[in-house]
Amino acid sequence: MRRASFAEMNCSIARSLEVIGEWWTLLIVRDAFFGVTRFEALQERLGISRGILAARLQTLVDHGVLERRCYDAARQRYDYVLTAKGRALWPVVVTIRQWGDEWIAGTGNESVAVLHRGCGGHVHGVLTCSRCGEHAALRECEVAPGPGLTDAHLIPAHRA
Repeated sequence: MRRASFAEMNCSIARSLEVIGEWWTLLIVRDAFFGVTRFEALQERLGISRGILAARLQTLVDHGVLERRCYDAARQRYDYVLTAKGRALWPVVVTIRQWGDEWIAGTGNESVAVLHRGCGGHVHGVLTCSRCGEHAALRECEVAPGPGLTDAHLIPAHRA
C-alpha cells in the first residue's frame, strides 16, 4: 500500500517528513553523523536490505541532505556525506536521542552520550527564544500564523 505524499501540504513538519520520515532514514543520518559514509558499512551496521538502503540514500541525495563523493571510480563506489542541509539535522537527531533516553531506554540505559569536546559535558537539545535567549518551555510558547500560511485550520485556537 502506497502512503500519501506530504510534499504539497502547507506544513513544514509534513514536508520534512517527506524527506526524513521513512523508516531507516534518520538512522542513516545518525550513522552519517557518526562518520559511517559507505554503503556497505551502512548496510552491515543497520541490517537493512540493499534495495531499501539504496532508495533511502537516493532520497537523501535528491533532497540535498547527503551528497555522493566517489572514492573508487572503477567500481563506482561512493561515500555518502552530510551536506550543510544534512548537518542542520544535528539538533533534531540529538533531541530525538535525548527523548528516547528519557522516555524509552530510561536513565542509566543510554546507548550513547553526546559530549562537548570543549569541557566533556553532556549536550542536550533545548529550545530558546531568538530574541531574548531564554529557555522556551511549552507553557511559554504559542503558535501563530507564519508568512506562508494558506490553510488557516493548521493553527489551533489555543496555545501550544
